[in-house]
Amino acid sequence: MTPQIAALMAAYNRWMNERLYAAAGTLGAEALAADKGAFFGSILGTLNHIAVADTIWLHRFAQHELSFASLGALAGFPQPSSLSQPLAPDLQGLRAYRQALDALIERWVAELTPGQLAADIAYRNMAGVAASRSFAALLQHFFNHQTHHRGQVSTLLCQSGVDVGVTDLLAIIPRSEA
Repeated sequence: MTPQIAALMAAYNRWMNERLYAAAGTLGAEALAADKGAFFGSILGTLNHIAVADTIWLHRFAQHELSFASLGALAGFPQPSSLSQPLAPDLQGLRAYRQALDALIERWVAELTPGQLAADIAYRNMAGVAASRSFAALLQHFFNHQTHHRGQVSTLLCQSGVDVGVTDLLAIIPRSEA
């Protein structure tokens, strides 16, 4: 993972979240909350989980010994105590939370340096177990986790008759001059 790839992934994250929330916004509250048998139940439950996991990881990343000024803004984001803790009462509230989180992620990745990415980071998982791992690899996991669950949301939306459209990262990678 390089700072440039992290910036691309943050932009993709924001772009896809805007698309998913717009698509989800075409459904009523009942359809969004309907248990579809997904791991986090519903469309709303899965979107909420993505935001919860991002918040948890950002709080962990804020503890990096090399520090990140932009992650000081995490004070306005609660530290979730479970992977399905509701962050907002409805899609509108969750969308506002998501937008603020995505803006924070983009500001944060703009700070990343190769030296920071080359370091390890120590953290505790949700069970309190201590771990130390490659920061670059954890950042890759952070973005991969988002993509994984957004794929689930895309499927749930499709099952509800809503087409999200193009979801490939390729759609936002700038073309090179030949």
